[in-house]
Amino acid sequence: MSTPNATFDAMLQEERRQGRKTSIVVGIVLIAVLLSAWVTGLLDLQRLGEGLPAIGILIGEMFPPDFTNAQDWVRPIFDTLGMSIAGTALAVLLSFPLAFLAARNTSPHPAIYHCTRVVLNFLRSIPELIMGIIFVAAVGFGALPGVLALGLHSAGMVAKFFSEAIEHVDHKPIEAAQAAGASPLQVIQYAILPQVLPQFADVTIYRWEYNFRASTVMGMVGAGGIGLELMSSLRILHYTEVSAILIAILIMVTVVDAIGAAIRRGMK
Repeated sequence: MSTPNATFDAMLQEERRQGRKTSIVVGIVLIAVLLSAWVTGLLDLQRLGEGLPAIGILIGEMFPPDFTNAQDWVRPIFDTLGMSIAGTALAVLLSFPLAFLAARNTSPHPAIYHCTRVVLNFLRSIPELIMGIIFVAAVGFGALPGVLALGLHSAGMVAKFFSEAIEHVDHKPIEAAQAAGASPLQVIQYAILPQVLPQFADVTIYRWEYNFRASTVMGMVGAGGIGLELMSSLRILHYTEVSAILIAILIMVTVVDAIGAAIRRGMK
């Protein structure tokens, strides 16, 4: 039987070991950050200092904002909003079955699990901007290529979050359902889904907020929306209109974030 002193010494040694491991991890992360900053030129203070006057001049050319053509931005803004909603819906539609195939505790076979994970990695590895260019070439200009690009890229990330939520569910309801003779689909329906639906909803809302911001970039490659108006103003160096469009985008992003927060509060 261990004495209180021996127990305390063991706890102290374990805490010291954890502290050393944490210090090593933090040290490695700091070294990686410093190396990355050095390689990318972030530590080149002279270069940064020389660039500040040019940034100041550019900002000066963007004021005062020119809202003369603001009425022409209403439809593109709603196109951007629709693109983000449709793209998120497509992502969730694709992610729902993929998530169960990519979760260890619900995938029917290890081979299917690994293949699905590779598919999700592939979807995440291609930036939505590159997908947008590909789909513009495939289906033409407009919001459709933006929706497809956002939906497929988001599916890789959303399905990953969904699968991780599935893997972390409480196993007791699953075991109870299996003991009662439930089929695999019934186990998912009655033992897993009730546990993960709140996380699914949170991920979906956060992804929609992200997709609205990403959809503004889609317009720059011909996928329509307010990004196309922004790119047109940048091409002709109309910086006062650029600042006005950026303000309009900022307002819409704030509205979308507020709507997302309200939906999350309503679901609690």
